[in-house]
This record gives sequence, structure tokens and C-alpha cells, in this order.
Amino acid sequence: MKIAAHRYFEAGLRPHLPADVEVAWYHDADTGVTAVRGAPAAMIDLFFDPPGVRRMVEAGGVELRWVQSILSGIEGHPVDLYAERGILFTNGAGVNAVPVAEFAVLGVYALAKGLHGIIGAQGRGLWSERPFGTTEVAGSAVLVVGAGPIGREVNRQLSGAGARVSMVRRRADPAKGELGPNDWRARLPEFDFVVLAAPATPETRGMIGRAELAACKPGAGLVNVGRGSLVDQDALMEAAAAGRVTAFLDTVEPEPLPPEHPLWRTSGVTITSHLSGRSQTRMPDRIGALFAENLRRFRAGERLANLVDPALGYAPPVD
Repeated sequence: MKIAAHRYFEAGLRPHLPADVEVAWYHDADTGVTAVRGAPAAMIDLFFDPPGVRRMVEAGGVELRWVQSILSGIEGHPVDLYAERGILFTNGAGVNAVPVAEFAVLGVYALAKGLHGIIGAQGRGLWSERPFGTTEVAGSAVLVVGAGPIGREVNRQLSGAGARVSMVRRRADPAKGELGPNDWRARLPEFDFVVLAAPATPETRGMIGRAELAACKPGAGLVNVGRGSLVDQDALMEAAAAGRVTAFLDTVEPEPLPPEHPLWRTSGVTITSHLSGRSQTRMPDRIGALFAENLRRFRAGERLANLVDPALGYAPPVD
């Protein structure tokens, strides 16, 4: 059986593949177009090149029946083409859950202790007797919006640190203390931190806007490791500049954020350039294991893991 895969993942993928699988490796759209021809399955990701991804899928023709992405977001993929051709599309949800969650926890602690101010003081050679942040994470109330692999891992790590975590998911589960999509806004004044780990969909765009920021507890911290589109950045800049909230943003809109964008210079905002998923060493092996397991399921005619629902825009968990 032939598959196509990006050469970046060769070291992580090879140990997981059966001996009868032939891999056509590619490194860009041009080599990808050649690699995908005749392959019923392919790992397709070309960062910052959605047209190249579409070219590869089109080149796969009727023989291409399944595409695996390493990313949890689906913005760079021609989901319309997958639906039109009946191509199964799976994403990488959970592959980087641990390092992304670690960044979210880093954000919570950075905001709690005023790390932005501490680093600024060091840059000025200022020995400050006044702490820049006095919130204790242990015992604090944290709202995690998004109950996918990243959100669940954030919950695990922060709960282990003694925080009181409430989750928001597609369907409320009062028995577990999990809020539904229509419940959390009324509860915003209760939380010291709000962590966004939701996917980018039409429903989640701008979910944190002026009304939500105004409802937050004064001085609350906002951490976004989901997608930049979840936050109304103009409203956030206003709220942060006024000292009503602080923010730790791993994701923004657009990406890359232009150097002249005022968000870079907004008081109380820390931006980490979407480094969370890259701040790790074991991702190639994890994506290799996921792809190999899905390849086994594909050949056996079983349901694939992380199967994206085009109507939802992400891969819903199988309850």
C-alpha cells in the first residue's frame, strides 16, 4: 500500500509503519503533488500554504480516500473538497495537548505573578520591592472554555496545582460540574482566570468580546491557546489598557502578527507567537503513532480516530 507523508515526520513515522507500506515522501507542494498520486492515504500539511494543500488533494484524484493532518485546527485544509469527494479527514487533536496545556498553565502563572512586569523591570535594571502580581493559583477559580484534549489537560494540570477548574463543553454535564455553551457567560464574574482552548468555528468567533470582558472579575487574566479568532482584539486592547484585565495570548489574529500592530504594545498583554505547539520534542513520534493507528483502522474498515465533522469544524470526541 502506498501513502504520502511529509519528510519532516520521517523519523517519527517509520518505526510505526507496517513493512508492506510504501511511503512517498514530499517536502513542498510540488513534490507533494507527485507523492500523493496513487496513494489512498496521505498525511498532508503545508504550513502557511493552503493553496498547496488543495493542489495536493486535487492531484490525489479519486484514489485518495483519507487525509490525516497533524494540526488540530482545520483552517488550512479544503474541507469543501473533502466533503465533495467523500474523503475522510482526520486531524491531530491531542498530539500536542501536553505542551499546549503547559503553555496555558505558564500563562496562568505568568499573569498571576506579573511576569511581564518582572521582565520589564529586569530590562530597566530595576530592583522592585513591590510584587508585580499577588494572585495565588492554588485556590483560584479557573474557567476552561473547550473540553477537547487540550482543555482536559489544562484541567488536569491546574487541578493538580490546587486551582478550582470549571469546564465548558458542547453539552453541559452538571454531575461533573461542566457548563454548556449557554451557561458560562453568566458565571464570568466568579473566575480569576479564563483559559480559551476552543476550536475556531463560526460559533466561537469573537466569543470573548466587550460584553464578556466587562463581565469578568476586575483584574482577571485571559489566556488564549485556542485560536486568535476567539477574541475581539479591539475590545481586549481597550480592556487591558484600562487595567480591567490582563492577557497571555499564544494565538492572535492575524498570524504572524505585523510588527506595527498595536496589540504588541498594549499594556498588560503578553504575546508568545503561537509557540505552544512547537515547544516540544516528541511530536513527530506522537503523530507517527496516531497515523499508524488510523492506518490500521483505515485498512480494517473501522472508524478513524479524530474524524473531523465538517459541519462542526473540528473532531468531536466520541462519547
